[in-house]
Amino acid sequence: MVNSTHNQEPYTYAKSGVSIDAGNALVKAIAPLAKSTARPGADAELGGFGGFFDPRAAGYKDPLLVAANDGVGTKVKLAIDHDRHDGIGIDLVAMCVNDLIVQGAEPLFFLDYFASGKLDSAVATRVVASIAEGCRQAGCALIGGETAEMPGMYAAGDYDLAGFCVGAVERGEQLTGDKVAAEDQLIGLASSGVHSNGYSLVRRLAADKGWKLDRPALFDSDKLLIDHLIEPTRIYVKSLLPLIRGGKIKALAHITGGGLLENIPRVLPEGLHAEVFADLWEQPRLMAFLQAQGNIEAGEMARTFNCGIGMVLVVAPEDVESVMKNLAAAGETAHSIGKISAGQRGCTVIGTAEAWSGREPWSATHNA
Repeated sequence: MVNSTHNQEPYTYAKSGVSIDAGNALVKAIAPLAKSTARPGADAELGGFGGFFDPRAAGYKDPLLVAANDGVGTKVKLAIDHDRHDGIGIDLVAMCVNDLIVQGAEPLFFLDYFASGKLDSAVATRVVASIAEGCRQAGCALIGGETAEMPGMYAAGDYDLAGFCVGAVERGEQLTGDKVAAEDQLIGLASSGVHSNGYSLVRRLAADKGWKLDRPALFDSDKLLIDHLIEPTRIYVKSLLPLIRGGKIKALAHITGGGLLENIPRVLPEGLHAEVFADLWEQPRLMAFLQAQGNIEAGEMARTFNCGIGMVLVVAPEDVESVMKNLAAAGETAHSIGKISAGQRGCTVIGTAEAWSGREPWSATHNA
């Protein structure tokens, strides 16, 4: 016998947990945010099936396009658990645009992906507002994105983010590391905190040590610990682009997952080795706190966290002074942190007993 469905209540997408109306309302709410990121080459209007960009209108004659995508990792969970959604989008943009600038590329346009079990328009709007702020800091246009509502895939209140960015560099001006030579100098740009890597370890420490994140940090009575941990990733694009175009930078390394040890060798040719001297800058109090709380060995710190250095520049010795002056004028805190030497391709980080929480002399090497 076939069951009758005559009196059965009709199924709808909304009853399954997905609201098309809520998604449309969100697009309408965030449209002004996208428009605020408009730049030459993009009008940053939302609502179509894709976004257009005109490289010629952006001033390029023979551009190479460079693409990057990334996420924020488990830092998102901190933002969710502590209602800190107003900076996480800056992290998302930073992770992509900082990867583009190290190749000499100017970020042109950005698209985001926001996924949740049930759309919370207020939270989503805050997240997209922070994405738009990141785009303004980087000088790129937010030209589109995707909001996915997937019941059963995420716990209540949870969401995840991904970002996609395309940049351009004039042919022949891209940074590949091929010009790096022995005796070139390393300049480190200060990070704004943990940035967006190492948060699985941070969260493990918080749980195991019983940190009270909503209270002032032990190392800073004027700021809550959660605010130190959730500080958005610094975007270096506008500070570095003029120096790149002026031919003052030979290579750049974005210090993300893998820390100093893993990332600097990525921009070195065979036969060259980076030597980083930990005594040349003071480890930030937040990093010293993490190291002490976890009894983390110095080599592990240099492989897991940025240790206060979010970007490393490789510069010819004769250009160091002018580059440092320009970086200071652009608002960056820059340190001379080491040099390039002949040797097996890799990186060594060396510290004395006074460096990095007073640990014993140490060095660690990564061979790429």
